[in-house]
Amino acid sequence: MSDNDVVSGTFRALVESADRKFARVRDVPAYGRVHNQHYFHKVFKAYMRLWKYQQEKRSKLIEAGLNRWEIGEIASRIGQLYFGQYMRTSEARFLVEAYVFYEAILSRSYFEGSNSSSKAFGKKDLGVRFKELRFYARFLLVSLILNRTEMVQLLAERFKALVDDCKANYRETNFKEWRLVVQEIVRFMKVDTAFMNVRPLRYSTLFDSHPSSLPYVARFHAKRVLKFQDALLTSYHRNEVKFAELTLDTYRMLQCLEWEPSGSFYQKRAVESKENGTFIDHSGASAASGVIDMNLAADMTDPTLPPNPRKAVIYRPSVTHLIAVMATICEELPLDSIMLVYLSASGKAGRNNVTQAYNSGGSHKSSKNKVPLPAQNNSMPESCINNKGESSGYYDQYLWFGPRGNGGLSNLYPGDIIPFTRRPLFLIIDSDNSHAFKAGFTWCGKRRDSCSVSFTFETSIQEPS
Repeated sequence: MSDNDVVSGTFRALVESADRKFARVRDVPAYGRVHNQHYFHKVFKAYMRLWKYQQEKRSKLIEAGLNRWEIGEIASRIGQLYFGQYMRTSEARFLVEAYVFYEAILSRSYFEGSNSSSKAFGKKDLGVRFKELRFYARFLLVSLILNRTEMVQLLAERFKALVDDCKANYRETNFKEWRLVVQEIVRFMKVDTAFMNVRPLRYSTLFDSHPSSLPYVARFHAKRVLKFQDALLTSYHRNEVKFAELTLDTYRMLQCLEWEPSGSFYQKRAVESKENGTFIDHSGASAASGVIDMNLAADMTDPTLPPNPRKAVIYRPSVTHLIAVMATICEELPLDSIMLVYLSASGKAGRNNVTQAYNSGGSHKSSKNKVPLPAQNNSMPESCINNKGESSGYYDQYLWFGPRGNGGLSNLYPGDIIPFTRRPLFLIIDSDNSHAFKAGFTWCGKRRDSCSVSFTFETSIQEPS
């Protein structure tokens, strides 16, 4: 067995080992405390070993038949791992690391080495094209969250051209889903244009006062100072503007709850377009000419800023799933912390859907105590009646989390959130029916002296479809 065969065999073994470890953490939810954190360290360690090995043995691996797209696939997987860690922890250093790897793949044209336009088409080439499409979609999402608007525009152009090329060269394959992704990013960029070239949504030291210079906010409790560490962001609208599973509402809230990095590492520079169509971003480690550094323990944080709160971003959840996520976060919330919940959904202000909810079983509520039919007002629980003998409205109005024709199963009532007010809660209702929650929780705030509940009410502006 030649030396190249040994190197190639070792490389394949490392790839299989890393992929097995990746499969164990790929589907871990992005909310709740991760109790098996050592699995994440294992998968990062496996890819660090794999990445270092292919760098040291690059020439022999190429002689043994290694394709450039295989290197790009490894780098793309590493970027995916970093982005997953960012979504679980909200630490900006993971997001920047993902950008560094994705930008290196683009600038070094790892996937273009096997471009199908230069040779006969085949199933293997089609598989590589799908890998490249997934890479562009993930890189677009990372660049979007990082506010790299120039890169987003360039990537969108390249992504659209790639989809068009795939449609032309692989006519027997349906690329409808990828065409929809192209439409999503184009629409997202068009709607978000008003926010371009202005100050960032994030708290920025360039435009805002430093946190240490701000006056203290009034305490929620006389003997408690609460820390903001967890947030739940979700929206459910018909024809809402989105990219992947990030809607425009949650995208803007996501950034409003983060600090704009101000350290020298994060300084943005212009993205240049070369004549051959490749892009160069003169920032981060990608400016180096040879090696992409991978260091999970690297100190890339900005010491002048507090950590970002952890944010669970859920795309179009069912009511039961939303309540389950809220319960998970609330159960694991530290005693000195407060949870922010942002709900953006449509409602039916002024209309009562009680009969429909009663006939369909309601939203996990019993017909005796939780559906306020006129004949049952006398049997309502004491917590649902205020000191004037009137219904508190906990189950009169709702937000609509679901498709048409699903009845009360898709209705989120103010009463569904009451159990979570046992812990400090900051609730934002972005809806045309937000006043129903304000009315319902005004009484709750008076009855529950031990909980701190704050409310901000907005009316969501839906973009045209």
